[in-house]
Amino acid sequence: MPAGDVVELIKSDHREVERLFDLLKNQPATRGLNFPVLCALLIAHSRAEEVEVYPVAKDEAGESEEVAHSQGEHAEAEHMLEEMAAMEPESAEFESALDDLIKAVNHHVEEEESRVLPGMQERLSETRRAELAEAFVTARTEHLGDRPGQANREELEQQARNAGLSGTSSSSKEEIKQDLLEHAEQSSE
Repeated sequence: MPAGDVVELIKSDHREVERLFDLLKNQPATRGLNFPVLCALLIAHSRAEEVEVYPVAKDEAGESEEVAHSQGEHAEAEHMLEEMAAMEPESAEFESALDDLIKAVNHHVEEEESRVLPGMQERLSETRRAELAEAFVTARTEHLGDRPGQANREELEQQARNAGLSGTSSSSKEEIKQDLLEHAEQSSE
């Protein structure tokens, strides 16, 4: 069964994240169940974009600047999820962090859907987008069990390349993570 168009798959994931945000906001009693689902989807979605979609958007669709910015936003969101995982889901602290996460992710989705995805739709053939869809689905499936903050060194190096950071080959895993967070903070200013 063909996966379809990578642009439509990404948008579909975005709608599912919005649905989960709505549940988390409006049904606090379900947060213990729904927050891990949100984490799983966001991390798997991000990893699949970072590994399969962003390099192509950068190299074949000419979206270097937007990809670097989006990669920074991924690092920021993952850091927020990691912090939230240690919080009590029904606490005021979690509520506040959830508001920040929703704001950050919605901003990212809006930018991606208005800048990166239209460029891919315009500059990549239907066949290429279908190939990317297959790769995106495979990568997303592989990463469904990943937790925030658990990226391996290879994944962190790919994130650094997507963000336009160089010279990370001799850096430790923690140094690359820190560089990505600093890049995210700088690109959001």
